[in-house]
Amino acid sequence: MEFAGIFLLWIAVSAVAQQPSLQAPDRNWLNEDVTYIVTDQERSAFVGLQTDQERDQFIEQFWLRRDPTPDTIENEFREEHYRRIAYANEKFGSSIPGWKTDRGRIYITYGPPDEIDDHSSASGQTYPFQQWKYRYIEGVGANILIEFVDPKRSGEFPMTMAPAEKPAPLTVDPGLTILEQMGVSDKTARPQGDGTHLAAPIIGVPEHIDEPVSMILTPLSPPKTKFPDLKAKLYSRIIYFIWPIRVSVDFFPVTSTTVLTYVTVQVDNKNLQLKNKDSVSSGNIQMVGEFTTLDGRVVEGFEDDLQIDGGPADFRAEWRERKSLVQKAVPLRPGTYHLELACQDAISGGFNSYGRQITIPSPDSLAASTLILADDIETVPMRNIGTGQFIVGDSKVRPRIDGAFRRDETLGVYLQAYNLGTPQGQVTYEVLKNATGEVVVTTTEDIAKIPDASASQVTIQKRLQLKDFSPGSYTLRVTISGQPPRTAPFTVN
Repeated sequence: MEFAGIFLLWIAVSAVAQQPSLQAPDRNWLNEDVTYIVTDQERSAFVGLQTDQERDQFIEQFWLRRDPTPDTIENEFREEHYRRIAYANEKFGSSIPGWKTDRGRIYITYGPPDEIDDHSSASGQTYPFQQWKYRYIEGVGANILIEFVDPKRSGEFPMTMAPAEKPAPLTVDPGLTILEQMGVSDKTARPQGDGTHLAAPIIGVPEHIDEPVSMILTPLSPPKTKFPDLKAKLYSRIIYFIWPIRVSVDFFPVTSTTVLTYVTVQVDNKNLQLKNKDSVSSGNIQMVGEFTTLDGRVVEGFEDDLQIDGGPADFRAEWRERKSLVQKAVPLRPGTYHLELACQDAISGGFNSYGRQITIPSPDSLAASTLILADDIETVPMRNIGTGQFIVGDSKVRPRIDGAFRRDETLGVYLQAYNLGTPQGQVTYEVLKNATGEVVVTTTEDIAKIPDASASQVTIQKRLQLKDFSPGSYTLRVTISGQPPRTAPFTVN
């Protein structure tokens, strides 16, 4: 692709004084979760609030003002924002989390580039570097070229103005970074809980965000559900037609104050009713859910409407042996909540509700995410991150909630480990037969050989062939560099 006019992207950095009156969760939300997208007016208004209730209401309104579809429960802007943070942590982490790096900052703020000229594996007389090309960035311009160079070979890749494509002796400094050219050190410019933030909005932020404090604090109307009849059943414990479902809740921290909580509902296709229209068969699953505090205040709501292709008639028997999933990723602060969920077959009227107390762990206390057993794990191209369900970081991870696999299937293993201190050590995988306690499979993997492994985050993906397993119950045990093992049960039929 030819880029006629190539411009280096300059990003203004605005340093703000510390906010001693804010407690850690609120301070971290301001300086980590939204540090790249909060306006100066919003920051000042948030710091000036006096009570936790006011700050909670402010955060709710902060996301509502950016919601491109305010009439629905889904907030696509917020979902995309946290998915970008998760992707940055997985792909750009080094000795610091990926969201703090320059590549993470640009990706979170402006999304995936249209092109990447990747020389990150360069050796010899050329520094590792990447060039990101954007055809257009709203508010910045067209044909934008951003260059990241790794002179220290640390994996951090700070932005630079140096011509990295030309071979350079390793003894020669590659040039000042953009931030250093502006008289700001990388350490100061990179947000580390000190109030520093980029004054660059994410693409698509409405102009009214940058408005007087009085308007920022004016409450907006909450969205309305697409399924009022289903929501009316949300807290019902009277069920006339029990429709079998399975539910899992998985945790993946993205910042020190926010955990992406994945709520997944699994339905056996044999329990779905299909309808025929224009010779096409399809099913329909509807879901509504809420996370509430222990005193009943709604913190997060979500809903989904999943259309399921029933496939051709001669494929129907095999289709009915499969399982369908619907999933929502909800960003939550650590704490204890009630999860209430209602799910129904829109065609048959089959309905079930699910209630459970959920404790969201503190990201600082999490050495690893939930261990997920999946029937499908595949890498998603950068341009497609944030589209579709089951996206965790840069992977599509489709969980098998009941842990039931056939011998002709492959069992996928997905796990994230955090803050190992160094991308060294080993991952040990063991499979135990529950009836005897016998270890039937043992294998190890060097962490240094895992793609994108860093001191801040390691993403573990493994596939286990089941053809040699005898039918029965098993337990998978994964141990990372001497940490307490993570386990998950499964069966082979």
